[in-house]
Amino acid sequence: MNKALLLRLHRWVALIFGLPLAAVIATGLILSVEPLVVQGSVAPGSVTVATIEGVLQRHDPQGAARALFLRPHEGTLTVRGGIPGGVAEVDLATGAPAAQATTLSDLFGVARQVHERLIFDAGWLVIASTVAMLVLIVLGTFMGWPRLRNTLSGWHKGFGWGILPLVILSPLTGLLLAIGVTLTPASPAPPAAAGPPLPLIEAVRVLGKDHDLSGLGWIRPIGRNLVARLLEDGEMKTYTLTRDGALPGGRNWPRLIHEGTWGGPVLPALNLITSVALMGLLVTGIWIWARRKLRRPQPGVRRQRLRTQGALGEP
Repeated sequence: MNKALLLRLHRWVALIFGLPLAAVIATGLILSVEPLVVQGSVAPGSVTVATIEGVLQRHDPQGAARALFLRPHEGTLTVRGGIPGGVAEVDLATGAPAAQATTLSDLFGVARQVHERLIFDAGWLVIASTVAMLVLIVLGTFMGWPRLRNTLSGWHKGFGWGILPLVILSPLTGLLLAIGVTLTPASPAPPAAAGPPLPLIEAVRVLGKDHDLSGLGWIRPIGRNLVARLLEDGEMKTYTLTRDGALPGGRNWPRLIHEGTWGGPVLPALNLITSVALMGLLVTGIWIWARRKLRRPQPGVRRQRLRTQGALGEP
């Protein structure tokens, strides 16, 4: 295919999807920091079954809550569902309600919402923008191996080729995640809960029997079962909690890779580098186009210049 046509398509796709792509990449950059923050905050043995039991007995004496979220970087435990007010955010150090303030979790929460749905519940546009990013990568690749030069254009092309696997992996796993592809090997489904639902406090005891709760992310209902997400050995693992024990779930590889919740600090660090690179490629690509557009004389100006040169007898 004609290289000039590929270049024109590359530019127009970037211009059309520039704003949503910038929002998705910028929020992805923020979210890539979250696994590093969480992993650096987990202190083994700092949260026990007794710790969470004390919070639930104080803030959910009726045993009506159905979900909890642990934030080790803030030292808080949030209890949701069936309690007065619907939500209780508790300071683990004191057992009292946590002070109301803007936190890193708030920042990560807003970033996640924008990353997945933008600001007006437009998940379809996020998916379209992710596809557009993959199209940009394919078009850039088909334009051929770049000539490395110490110019903005040279750096744009060289950097894109230099980290091509990472640049492809990020939007590809994001797209798979958005459309529900898990790549999880087929395995027997966990048994549905028989009888009354497992109380949250009992689910905590089941999980804490064989696992360190310091790395707990959340426990919440999925279907009829309570499911836990737990940081172990540098990986966010899931467990279905039943009266018979904590049953390990399969790995959702697109989620683990895209969120950087596998492989310890290495994968989130690579995700951070990838987010910076993608933002750099988007900004430099649009800047290269804008600079050329501004330098190029408009057709009317060009015709006037030719008339003036003809009137003056200039060549």
